[in-house]
Amino acid sequence: MLLANKGFVTDAHAAASSRGMPGIRVLGTSVPCETNVKSEIEAGVAAAMESIIEALTKPLTAEEKSPKQSIDKHPRIVFTGSYEEVNRFFYRNGWTDGLAIAPPTEKAVAEIMTGTDLPADHVVAKLIPRLGKATVEKIAISAVMAGALPTHMPVLIAAVQTLTDPRSRFDTFEVSTGSWAPFFVVNGPIRNDIHVNCSSGALSPGDIANAAIGRAIGLIVKNIGGARKGVEDMGVLGNPGKYSLVLGEYEEESPWEPLHVERGFKREDSTVTMFLPNTYIQTIPRDTNAKGLVETYASLNPGSMSCLLVVPSHAKVLSSEGWTKKRIKEFILENSAPPFPPAQGGQGTPILPTKLSADDLMIVVAGGPGAWIGLLRSAGGWENSFVTRKIDLPRNWDKLVAKYKTVVPNSPDIR
Repeated sequence: MLLANKGFVTDAHAAASSRGMPGIRVLGTSVPCETNVKSEIEAGVAAAMESIIEALTKPLTAEEKSPKQSIDKHPRIVFTGSYEEVNRFFYRNGWTDGLAIAPPTEKAVAEIMTGTDLPADHVVAKLIPRLGKATVEKIAISAVMAGALPTHMPVLIAAVQTLTDPRSRFDTFEVSTGSWAPFFVVNGPIRNDIHVNCSSGALSPGDIANAAIGRAIGLIVKNIGGARKGVEDMGVLGNPGKYSLVLGEYEEESPWEPLHVERGFKREDSTVTMFLPNTYIQTIPRDTNAKGLVETYASLNPGSMSCLLVVPSHAKVLSSEGWTKKRIKEFILENSAPPFPPAQGGQGTPILPTKLSADDLMIVVAGGPGAWIGLLRSAGGWENSFVTRKIDLPRNWDKLVAKYKTVVPNSPDIR
């Protein structure tokens, strides 16, 4: 038998079913989630005791003795119809992110898979929470639905691999009540090959690489991993970043070594770095000299994991006054408040870290002209890390890049 808050009963049944235990008894209680109020806990336990006793002593039903796991099987072609009919069919089945999708036809999926040398049935990863097999073809299907290009496939494959690295704690964050969203930083030559936006509005809509790569990951997590909203994904408030959080580091405008070199890769390598924030902050500095900038960074109070977005003009000011990424991190850690102040004797207060290290903070140069500062922050106390994977390119890469190089937005008419 399993006890769960009544709002998590469906989640508990889904988790049990995915682990081969569909017949487990789940009892919903009225104890509020994550409460440390003793009276609430005692009242909820008292109210549940009679049901607990009954669940522990009542004979098993025939279904409980020999449960049958429900497996949805679909034909290879699940639906044929107009664009509108396909979208409504996919939406009703819970396969979209709420926005219109591009129908994943055999032809479109085959074209997307020209972006990798891996075979269609190659399993890139098994994704939580339902341990779905992310084959190359299934990744390609989500890529088509998201509006991605074949040149995005190498990034998507590497991005999926970052999700399964245990250091990321994706297994916890993706289905948590805290609504974390995967954030990806792209480094290396591939940024320019596929037109990843590193400058003005890099996190805004409008760039197919940034938008479609992030959106495809969301569909992959939902449809392959099985993270259904309100069933496995139990985010209390949700997070708009789950639609897409992708940018490139503006290496050409940075006075420092790029992120992937800092993390042990060669400058000519292309990489994707991922972590899971659940907060995004923008602010302006107290002063635009180095002292004003670093003091503002420290005042943002990074969480247990954070990415500081520094615009190129600020990076150049800092570098000219002798500030390296390492020195900036040290200043922030020495002068910011702890992410979780020590508990003041409250009953049941969780034990959370009160001090950060340089490994909990990364600095990325990105953005356009202006004085704004960005911080993506993870509010949590778990041991997790940034994860970087090298992006492997197919043999036909140069031809693919040439084929899709003109898929860029036209410059706005400013007349």
